[in-house]
Amino acid sequence: MSHEYPISVRDISVAYNSTRVLSGISFSVKRGEIFVVMGGSGSGKSTLMKTMVGLLPPEGGQVFYGTTSFWEAGDDLREDILRRIGILYQRGALWSSMTLAENVALPLEEFTGLTPGEIRDIVSFKLALVGLSGFENSYPSEISGGMMKRAALARAMALDPEILFFDEPSAGLDPVSARLLDELILELKENLKTTIVVITHDLESIFSIADNSIFLDSALRTMIASGNPKTLLEHSQDIRVRRFLTRGRIAPQVE
Repeated sequence: MSHEYPISVRDISVAYNSTRVLSGISFSVKRGEIFVVMGGSGSGKSTLMKTMVGLLPPEGGQVFYGTTSFWEAGDDLREDILRRIGILYQRGALWSSMTLAENVALPLEEFTGLTPGEIRDIVSFKLALVGLSGFENSYPSEISGGMMKRAALARAMALDPEILFFDEPSAGLDPVSARLLDELILELKENLKTTIVVITHDLESIFSIADNSIFLDSALRTMIASGNPKTLLEHSQDIRVRRFLTRGRIAPQVE
């Protein structure tokens, strides 16, 4: 996947039963950038992510990882692609009956031939990376929501993915925890050069972390803008985009 644009989405459309929920979606994610998919509730942000990570086949169009069309690839090639991406789901999805260390160890035990000692070392390193050193033996019920998100991120990073997907990472978090998670995402980009795709409607997060973005419109079921969110705020001609980016207050345009 050593490619300037490790992800390219080309004219994707998605339907549930016979109802089309997305159409005409095209964009490319540059290596090492934080790319945000933004839009209001019901605009199809999470649906698009599901299509990008192999959970929901598109009605039409293609998702490329490097030069490989994911949905046209065979099972072995798809599995190889999926092992090189990590996903942080909205609810974190930790196993409540397992410690944080056991949760993070799961993908290492399943997909590698590492010894228990090697896995233990990697787990400790990943938890330290997200600020949870010393919490290896804690259970999800014993820690805060923000800590659970970070533990789930440690698990998503267990196999050293080239690309990380975040689905509404700040959902359910207090403002301080949300800001700390944003800072962690920026650190991953800076220190590990990870390519990051974030699905969110959180404006503070959008303006803090995004290098590039697309905006999905819930009425039209398609993307109506793309670019850096700060640039869109200043220069977009589309009142729907400016209304979203100002929480309903229409910002004056900079000519």
